[in-house]
Amino acid sequence: MTVKSGWIGWVALSGWLMAGQVFAECTPSAVTGQWDFSVCKDWPVDPALTINAIAKFEPDPVYAHGDRIGTYDLDLSVSSAENLKPLATFHRPSAFQTDAFALESLELDTARYKLTSDLRAFGVRAVFKGSSRVNPLDETQLSLYVKEGGKLRPVLDRMLVYRFSGEWDGNCAGERATTVSTIEIGKTSSHGFADLIVKSVTTGVSGEGPPDNCEMKTTNNKPVLTTLHYDGKSYVLPNGFQGL
Repeated sequence: MTVKSGWIGWVALSGWLMAGQVFAECTPSAVTGQWDFSVCKDWPVDPALTINAIAKFEPDPVYAHGDRIGTYDLDLSVSSAENLKPLATFHRPSAFQTDAFALESLELDTARYKLTSDLRAFGVRAVFKGSSRVNPLDETQLSLYVKEGGKLRPVLDRMLVYRFSGEWDGNCAGERATTVSTIEIGKTSSHGFADLIVKSVTTGVSGEGPPDNCEMKTTNNKPVLTTLHYDGKSYVLPNGFQGL
């Protein structure tokens, strides 16, 4: 091996090691309850930062009786990926309620939510699932947070990005609908924050007839665009856009 090729090999190996350190998966904080959730994710906008989220279940003192009936406290933090020291935090007691409509998972969303020239948000997705088969109700709610000094501040509160609902007999007859919403950053702004363009697409399914001769019909509705404006504190959600 020549000196030149040896140098190149060392550089390549060093780069690989550094990349491994930067992009190594984080370890979620430990939780104790069987229905608690803990997730973490490195923030691509700054690989030196890690986002952490913990949802801790608090059973209803009267109605729980060992079931998942109660609320979830939410704790968020942005910490140094190197030493896990919290740099900014957020706490919301009773952030979610759960009963027959239960919290199934918690996810971190690090898409490019660039709200100002130098401020990016990250998202927390709460996935809920209903227990009824004939009256299904599933939701995914998205909240956005920004880092301001040592605090994390919510700027979008529990917007529905997925909803599946309906009423049917469990065999054929009835109707169900799925709505999926995505967010794009608008070119206009309100109170210094970029407007958010929400594109919602709804697909409906209806059925008629007995189970052995069920006639199903699918309806694909045209996309609906809605602009969300920042009012100085948060993005204003129209009726029907916020989760349960």
